[in-house]
Amino acid sequence: MYKIDSPHATEFIDGAEIEASLDYAEANKDNVDLINSLIDKAAQCKGLTHREAAVLLLCHDQKLRERIHNLARDVKKRIYGNRIVLFAPLYLSNYCVNGCVYCPYHAKNHQLPRKKLTQEEVRNETLALQDLGHKRLALESGEHPIETPIEYVLDCINTIYSTHHKHGAIRRVNVNIAATTVENYKKLKEAGIGTYILFQETYNKENYERLHPSGPKSDYAWHTEAMDRAQTAGIDDVGCGVLFGLSPYAYDFVGILMHAEHLEARFGVGPHTISVPRIRPADDIDPHTFPNAVADDDFLHIIACIRLAVPYTGMIISTRESPHVRGEALHLGISQISGGSRTSVGGYAEPDEETAQFETNDTRSLDQVIAWLIDLGYIPSFCTACYRAGRTGDRFMSICKSGEIHNCCTPNAIMTLKEYLVDYASPETRRKGDALIQQSLPLINNVKIRQTTEQHLADIESGERDFRF
Repeated sequence: MYKIDSPHATEFIDGAEIEASLDYAEANKDNVDLINSLIDKAAQCKGLTHREAAVLLLCHDQKLRERIHNLARDVKKRIYGNRIVLFAPLYLSNYCVNGCVYCPYHAKNHQLPRKKLTQEEVRNETLALQDLGHKRLALESGEHPIETPIEYVLDCINTIYSTHHKHGAIRRVNVNIAATTVENYKKLKEAGIGTYILFQETYNKENYERLHPSGPKSDYAWHTEAMDRAQTAGIDDVGCGVLFGLSPYAYDFVGILMHAEHLEARFGVGPHTISVPRIRPADDIDPHTFPNAVADDDFLHIIACIRLAVPYTGMIISTRESPHVRGEALHLGISQISGGSRTSVGGYAEPDEETAQFETNDTRSLDQVIAWLIDLGYIPSFCTACYRAGRTGDRFMSICKSGEIHNCCTPNAIMTLKEYLVDYASPETRRKGDALIQQSLPLINNVKIRQTTEQHLADIESGERDFRF
């Protein structure tokens, strides 16, 4: 039984409702009048229901798809401007007690060298990331009650926040760890995390249980209800995601939108971000054994439809994807990307691919990624201002929907880019970046804020740091 505000996973993610929505979408995938009306509705930037979005997803008419994609580009630009937020994953440990069949960290993989960072190694990784220019991290770890209990994660967060040198500082630590208790989420909140991230992997309960045959993660309800427990604990910025390719993509597309609707209905705010990884090659894992692999065109269409369904939710794409796909995805809705990423434990201070979770398709350095973004006309942003100013959860969304967020985001993006250019950029990237900043200053409509931004840019040149609106 489908109940959008129920605390029970099998009710707010009801399989019968997903199937009914897909049947409705299949029946209407050639209904030109309906599809055009849904595109018109999406143009108002008020979102679409999971069933409405499914109709757009299953539409195969090329002219209508082109209209969908053009609108996604327009909505993305209206809400996010030309800013792209950058982050890096930091893998703490690959010890894991789960049996996830698509992940090389699974407990029965005896070929994988197991590694867990000491606090000194965490500090060294933080220094290496700071020296690249990063300001925000996403902590990643396998689930192991002995090797990586919540106390270990909390120690790592404290080590990262307390590590400073030169102009380096990590200003926001997002956390992607296994589903846990309300009490442990309260501890993460007290430690000052940014967003709590957890990928559902797949919303198909039967398939989920087949793919997770053992370990704590095998409990579908425990995993799916994790965001509710995090919200109950006071973490109002949560990030959802699925691993496209584990189940038919349309099923998981509807599922993740239902999850977003549930969080909005129960807690007054949907997910802060939605991530869209695809199954990739990895040690002990052959993606060709997954028959639901998603082609590039379908993947990009998924991104466009998500952008129209949840226009104010950030969207994240990782280095799993090639530079070409990432570039196309940026235009259609992605607002955050990783750069210069390593998916191995301890991969920044001492590169070691033997402990990597998956292969990356974008192996460029952070500087190369930033230069590429600038060439595409985007402002690379290292901004963490909203989190540090308490603009999270429903407070962030209300400012975002009012349009006032542009008075913060554009100047903050420009100033954090300037910090990167002065402290870390190659000469050519600095030249490109400084030119982009001069072109972007007129985008700040508020004269006072623009003048203050110009003063802070001069202050950054003089050695001062960390200005924000």
